[in-house]
Amino acid sequence: MDWQSRNRRETAHESTAQQWLPTRSHYPSTDPRGPGCQSTSVFPAWCWAWAGSSWDPESPGKGGVFASLSGSPGHSSRMGGRPSSPLDKRQQQHLRGQVDTLLRNFLPCYRGQLAASVLWQISRELGPQEPAGCQLLHSKKLPRVREHRGPLTQLQGHPPQWQPIFCVLRGDGRLEWFKHREEYENGDRPLGSVVLTGYTVLTSQSEYLHLLDTLCPEPSGHHTQEEPEPLLEMPVSFPLFLQHPFCRHLCFSAATAEVQHAWRLALQGGIRLRGTVLQRSQAPAARAFLDAVRLYRQQQGHFGDDDVTLGSDAEVLTALLMRELLPALRAQTLPRLRGAGRARAWAWAKQLDAVHAAVLAGASTGLRAFQPEKEELLAALEKTIRPDVDQMLKLRERVLGRLQANVQGPLESCLRRKVDAQLPRVTQTLLSTVEAELTAVQTLLTQGMDRLSRHLRGSPSSTRLRKEVYSFGEMPWDPELMQTCYREAERSWGRLGQLAEPFGFFGTQSLVFGAQDLAQQLMADAVATFLQLADQCLTTALDCDQAAQQLEKVRGRVLKKFQSDSGSAQRRFIHGWLLCIFLPFVLRQLELSCKAELSEFEGDVLAVGSPALTIEGIYEDVIRGALLQRINRELKKALGASNMSCTLDGCSELPWDQGETDVETEAQRGTCSRQPGSSTEV
Repeated sequence: MDWQSRNRRETAHESTAQQWLPTRSHYPSTDPRGPGCQSTSVFPAWCWAWAGSSWDPESPGKGGVFASLSGSPGHSSRMGGRPSSPLDKRQQQHLRGQVDTLLRNFLPCYRGQLAASVLWQISRELGPQEPAGCQLLHSKKLPRVREHRGPLTQLQGHPPQWQPIFCVLRGDGRLEWFKHREEYENGDRPLGSVVLTGYTVLTSQSEYLHLLDTLCPEPSGHHTQEEPEPLLEMPVSFPLFLQHPFCRHLCFSAATAEVQHAWRLALQGGIRLRGTVLQRSQAPAARAFLDAVRLYRQQQGHFGDDDVTLGSDAEVLTALLMRELLPALRAQTLPRLRGAGRARAWAWAKQLDAVHAAVLAGASTGLRAFQPEKEELLAALEKTIRPDVDQMLKLRERVLGRLQANVQGPLESCLRRKVDAQLPRVTQTLLSTVEAELTAVQTLLTQGMDRLSRHLRGSPSSTRLRKEVYSFGEMPWDPELMQTCYREAERSWGRLGQLAEPFGFFGTQSLVFGAQDLAQQLMADAVATFLQLADQCLTTALDCDQAAQQLEKVRGRVLKKFQSDSGSAQRRFIHGWLLCIFLPFVLRQLELSCKAELSEFEGDVLAVGSPALTIEGIYEDVIRGALLQRINRELKKALGASNMSCTLDGCSELPWDQGETDVETEAQRGTCSRQPGSSTEV
């Protein structure tokens, strides 16, 4: 693919992802370690007071999070082979038609779910308000990854050769590479860049070569003499392979094992950040989009969650269409590909890359065109639904009761035969996974607070104290530290997959990412709360021992709040993912026996005249309600009645929804004495 096409793909990524990703203001650049280092920790007043002197922050480094990015001709993400050729006009026209068809079929689902989200939002506002459950202050510093940069070598050119480059992982999860470090420091255009959505990091050369061998197998009985490949002739000691199912692969190499390890963690953080952008969003439109994707796929006969919803809205639709196009692409393209073995696999990846770029550009254009209509639709729905919401909810309850009576028999039979036997095992595996991860978070948090207390008690120098406070504030975004927590979720990957796959669930990557996001968010909230409470309680009138004693009290309060919030978050997380695993499965099982009975209730719902209320939606609520009863019962057994402090029926159905509420926490009430002029940003 030519560099103009690559630039269009990058523009498509930004136009659809930036509404969910942070803006430049989320990335302040003050860091006591020196110039060019980035930080999101704003130093609290108590740190300045105890440091004993003022500090003039260094200027931010050059380059921005959303700097203009485009590859140069002959570079971009090319890992080898001849310069790419664009798709011909006929192929481009065909792909535009495929994208138009996808949008034409998908957007009605999206409109319907936008209407349902408005009804849900209004009913939630007007309903009884649940008591505030969050104790920790909500950190506003997510999402991001810590910027990572350094020299690597990259396999590129024709013939492919390992060439030195300077790589930069931006805070928004975009990887850039330059010919020299000076080009990065001068703010020059990178040689190439890539958004990390959908990529996988491999650090084993033999594993990557095996992947190439299986990616494009030779036709039966076809054997062609294969030319030696540089990857085989020149073994790589510390490789970093970035593999994508529909994009060209990237091959890098580090100088040492330590550098390789640091880059692997950084890249994995960027991949997760880009992948869960929709799931982390609190916007009703994001929830509506994900629900619309699920319903659209069910209409096509695909029940069961998988990892197709990782990425921005345009990236998700692109992945959907690429999966649909893949069989035809294989049948039409593979027989005509030249070369053999791994050279043929590279050529196949190159072809997919061109198709993916064209589809992504089309999906982005279509969603941008839909944006004004979406805004008008949401405003109109608000005006029409709010006055009639009571009538709509009463009608929904009447229809739900009648429909529940009709499907009760088949539904209960399905749950007893298909779900009840496996639900305890899946619940226990999820529970043990999240418990282990959150225990690791609490241990890490405790160690960080204890370290600060020790340094404060020891009369530290101003420079050392500022660095310790900075390090503590950066803990949630330190990939090396947080890996001890993230590893707990990764260890259960295989076991969770084995238990969930019989139910058509193949979204284990999304589940693991969600657990890691949960750990990071709780750590960020706890760190923000500790810094806020410490800022309120510490004054210059205290000596070091007295100040350390105050920090010990703050430490106890924060741990108590963390235990409360982590318990609630754990229940919401398990609750949501059990629904993700079992709800599509039950809907599929009842598709033939119960769906036909919906027509007799459709007239009552159509009389309302609002797209926010549909018989299909009410039917799904019936199934969901029956599942919830069993899930709640199983969670009570697993957690114990004393730990069930939250009402599970009120927990969110979304695995990533952490229920952002306006809670007046202890820090916000200011129960500690606060000094005039002291402040902190949380």
